Amino acid sequence: MRRHQAIKDSFLENRIFLSRTVVLFILMLLLISGLIARLIYLQVAGHSRYHGMATNNRIKVTSVPPTRGIIYDKNGLILAENLPSYSLEIIPEQIDDMDDTLLRLQLALAIPEEKIESFKKHRKRYKHFDSIPLLMQLSNTDVARFAVLRHTFPGVDIHARLIRHYPYAELTAHVVGYVGRINEQEIKVIPAAEYRSIHTIGKIGVERAYEDVLRGHAGYSEIETNAQGKPINELGKIEPIPGADVYLTLDVALQKVAYDALAEYNGAVVALDLETGGVLVQVSKASFNPNLFVSGISHTDYNALNSSKNKPLFDRVLRGQYPPGSTLKPFIGLAGLEYKITNMHQTLFCPGYYQLPNKSHKYRDWKKWGHGKVNSDIAITQSCDVYFYDLSLALGIDKISSFLHKFGFGQRTGIDLKGEKSGLLPSREWKRVNREQAWFQGETLITGIGQGFTQVTPLQLARATATLAKQGQIVTPYIAERIIDEGREIEVKHPAQKNIQLKPKNVQDIIGAMVHVVHSPRGTAKRIAKGIDYQIAGKTGTAQVYTVKQDEEYNEQDIAFNMRDHALFIAFAPANNPKIAVAVIAEHGSHGSSVAAPIAAAVIKQYLAEKSGLLDEYPAKQSRKHE
Repeated sequence: MRRHQAIKDSFLENRIFLSRTVVLFILMLLLISGLIARLIYLQVAGHSRYHGMATNNRIKVTSVPPTRGIIYDKNGLILAENLPSYSLEIIPEQIDDMDDTLLRLQLALAIPEEKIESFKKHRKRYKHFDSIPLLMQLSNTDVARFAVLRHTFPGVDIHARLIRHYPYAELTAHVVGYVGRINEQEIKVIPAAEYRSIHTIGKIGVERAYEDVLRGHAGYSEIETNAQGKPINELGKIEPIPGADVYLTLDVALQKVAYDALAEYNGAVVALDLETGGVLVQVSKASFNPNLFVSGISHTDYNALNSSKNKPLFDRVLRGQYPPGSTLKPFIGLAGLEYKITNMHQTLFCPGYYQLPNKSHKYRDWKKWGHGKVNSDIAITQSCDVYFYDLSLALGIDKISSFLHKFGFGQRTGIDLKGEKSGLLPSREWKRVNREQAWFQGETLITGIGQGFTQVTPLQLARATATLAKQGQIVTPYIAERIIDEGREIEVKHPAQKNIQLKPKNVQDIIGAMVHVVHSPRGTAKRIAKGIDYQIAGKTGTAQVYTVKQDEEYNEQDIAFNMRDHALFIAFAPANNPKIAVAVIAEHGSHGSSVAAPIAAAVIKQYLAEKSGLLDEYPAKQSRKHE
């Protein structure tokens, strides 16, 4: 059988081959062009970006924390300082199994579970190459124990840090404040770049109010690393700028006198320098140790403070609101003179109670058998309630509210600290808006003796007392006197002083009556005048914690301690040339004369002794006597 062979088409085959060759050539040109374009982009157009990325793989830029500024009292004593300490820190990017590392550390160093949980929560705000503290203030034992195990914990190391310390602890806790770990709410509002390497922030007091000044500015360090990310060499460094130092008006020695004089009582003492408005004393008691908060307070310690019946975390000076009691009477008396409702010679008979016309209810005087015939001077000297019931009714709530407002009642003082309360100055309009009720005459009466709706803070009461001492020159308290930044003083602006228009004779008459409170044989605070050769102008007060019914009698011995009246006293001295004004509130102290007045006297005597170069010490406690 004969086979037939197909005839080849050479031309067609050559054409197909040539077409495929051209296509492949074009494809090769395109690929080569793309490669050339990519090389040009990488080496020219994208040079900066990829050079930076390569550099970042080799060089780590880390923040360097600044040194926090020091806080001093007016005499240069340190109230807040930085002490060297060791902290156990972790760099997450150098750890393969974080949970395993934390578990082994916990077992090796007996780390509380709450510290582990706190670390997990706080690490979210840091970058993976940041060094994040797990434990602060390590003991020498812990440092030695970890040193033995260090080779088994890559990415974990001990660093020397400066940690905040408060040498006076409870004595200055509320006014100086403290720093603590930055929380989630604070993270949302603080400048992230400034706090990259800073783990704490001012929480209360001066530490919070002057955070921006005290904090300083972070620096940066460029560290060369190997392929495993371990540091090899420091290539460059921008030094951090330390925080400025803050000098306060506070006199810590005088602060201790006031704190100790309060003795077993909780309460507040505020003293103002009448020449400047600076706060000399700002005591809130009960208090706490602020050093507990610096590196993270334990749940046990915090719960103990938070649940204490003494409320040590509560700042009574700025946030405590109390009825002013009879300490309001000099201001009501001055209102009566200014509005010409009464004069210093006009008298009234006090039978021990007061009744509104056609009313059976008796508004009692603290002296149940009465004071007899009294005028304005005697009424302030002996703290006659009946006189001020009658005067308040004649004034009316509108005049009372308007006049007291001029002295700063019902308003924040404007001190350079945060968290201040404004107290409460009642008025006809206030009650209508807040209680949806009309104002009653009986409420005017009790307002005139510092009871009812009226609420004041100790700082507010001290400011009003200082303004009276300065005869109407409004004193705005402040705490920061000077700020020193790298040897250069930064100006601290204090509010301009304003004046209340008052008749000098009226003010002098009221001050004269307040002098009689201390120096008259029948004055309610006569016992504190012993041993001084100058005059103190003062006013005692008691503030009811609960209301005694009409048919009941107040018997201090039968009442639980926490239901007893608060004891108050306001004063300034010397009366003829005032240098210092003081306000004292002793919670459940019952009597302003025997409890609060000696506390104020201890502060005044110590301060004026220091001013005159004397070194005498004066007793802080004296025998009890009713207001």
